[in-house]
Amino acid sequence: MQRIVSICPSNTEILFALGLGSFVVGVDDYSDWPVQVHHLPRLGPDLDIDMDKLKALEPDWVLASLSVPGMEKNIEKLSQENIPYLVLYPDSIKGIPDDFIRVGEMAGVKARGERLAQQFQKRLNTIQSQVPKDRQPPRLYWEWWPKPVFTPGRDNWLTDVSHIVGGINVFGDEPGQSVQTDWGEVAARQPDRTLVCWTGVPTHKVQKKFFLERPQWKNHSFGQEDRIHILDEGWYCRPSQRILTGIEYLAHLLYPDQFDPPDPDNPL
Repeated sequence: MQRIVSICPSNTEILFALGLGSFVVGVDDYSDWPVQVHHLPRLGPDLDIDMDKLKALEPDWVLASLSVPGMEKNIEKLSQENIPYLVLYPDSIKGIPDDFIRVGEMAGVKARGERLAQQFQKRLNTIQSQVPKDRQPPRLYWEWWPKPVFTPGRDNWLTDVSHIVGGINVFGDEPGQSVQTDWGEVAARQPDRTLVCWTGVPTHKVQKKFFLERPQWKNHSFGQEDRIHILDEGWYCRPSQRILTGIEYLAHLLYPDQFDPPDPDNPL
């Protein structure tokens, strides 16, 4: 029986989707889905994993990530301790199903990974086929950190998500996964909507008044209350199967006549 440790929430979600949940012996503090993870030992925040606790669990291998800046030090420590690991680092929507296959292969269940990847792509194609093609593409500003302001750039799955729902990421022309910017530059790019998914921050802690009070945004449509959307960061900031829930929910926001709200418990 394998002993697997996951040190990133999206990785944990992928392991359970592959039917490997019974092999997971420890997770980072932010892994909160599915509910079966709640009883597992916690190893600290995903940017500061406690390696002594991790080693004490005697994992056969660790599923690591570089999806958030700062995770590099976890990889360095795993290397120093000679602990086997696999790193996931998708820079596009296509990278997510590719990772299903990589994880499945690492765990000896490659066929499961391939089936999950096919399910993911089929669901994605279904959603995209229902997006209206005869409307002006909405210009979308994604915010995943407020101070300093960070937004996804060209090499990020959220730029792909924008395209899938018929929209445009207003920072999608900037190279890299993440772009540091400011409120004035956001206003200059004239988005139609503000999509807020602060990494690691639950929606109840994010209030619209934070955005309505930004002076550079006054008198802009994207700064109006009905154009500011506080989104579940678990659906957008984590490159796992749950991104499908996020895509479908965004499609519902943009085209309520075409899409119903998604079932959050069944992304596939």
